[in-house]
Amino acid sequence: MKLPPLKSLPVFEAVARLNSFSQAANELHISQSAISHHIKALEDYLGEQLFFRLGRKLELTSEGKAYLDQVSSSLNQIARASESIKGETEARLRLAVYSSFAVYWLIPRLHKLKRQHPNLDLTIEMTFSEPELSDRTADCFITIDKEKRGFDFEWFYTERLFPVCSQSLLQDMISTLEVKTKQELEIKLKQQPELIAQFPLITSYSMYESYAEDWRRWFAEEDREMPAETTFHRFSHLMLAHEAAIHSLGIALVNDYMFNETQPQDGLVKLPCSTHTSSDSFYIAYKHSRRHEPALQVLRRWLRSELNELTPPSSMNVISG
Repeated sequence: MKLPPLKSLPVFEAVARLNSFSQAANELHISQSAISHHIKALEDYLGEQLFFRLGRKLELTSEGKAYLDQVSSSLNQIARASESIKGETEARLRLAVYSSFAVYWLIPRLHKLKRQHPNLDLTIEMTFSEPELSDRTADCFITIDKEKRGFDFEWFYTERLFPVCSQSLLQDMISTLEVKTKQELEIKLKQQPELIAQFPLITSYSMYESYAEDWRRWFAEEDREMPAETTFHRFSHLMLAHEAAIHSLGIALVNDYMFNETQPQDGLVKLPCSTHTSSDSFYIAYKHSRRHEPALQVLRRWLRSELNELTPPSSMNVISG
């Protein structure tokens, strides 16, 4: 087996991750000239340039990016194998999740994870868009992606959207629609769901990458056309739409993990209307080669055990990519 200069691999990984020779030198407690020596030795061995150096700017070449993905994965596997032999059955783990899911569902539950598994050192990587499924990004992902070579995907949650508003806006609706109680409002909205468009609607772009598409689909499920005169407040992300509803800007479509009907804590009220099942399902994603790692198994089991406030699957569905 012919191997590259092994001491140079952690150096390459640090430089690529930090995008800096000097920061890598500080992290590894060696001189910057030593860093340069290791990178040159590795490039000479491979016969490929790993970095573009433009003054102080450093950038991986295409060969460097491909090599980093493999090297990072291998170094992580060596570290985890060593921890396992040493008896450290729960170790560091990075979980990449969407911002709204992290804020409204995951973080309020992390104290339970810490209490049940005190040796699991979990880092949360918050993303506003689809994360790159790679060891360089995280060890485990909550994602709507369900296909990538070398990854397994476990069904976690299918998104359902329903309209909510503040208590003050609810009273405005009752007054404007000339009903006396929420029960009477429910009857009226079930008969004429298009009446909801008499009030400002809050839409988010991130759901379908188009403003008002979330509401258009909701009206379609009600077998209604969305009224042309509808007034919208537009926000880039669902999390912002949720906050806007709290502050009485209008009616927003939110999902199960953002709103607990039995224990509402944000002052919002779920309107007596139908629920729209979106086209997105969330999956727990991880590398197939790492599926038996103790820390990853602990996290996967815990995430599934916390699904009691979301819609549970009829059976666990694991897809291998």
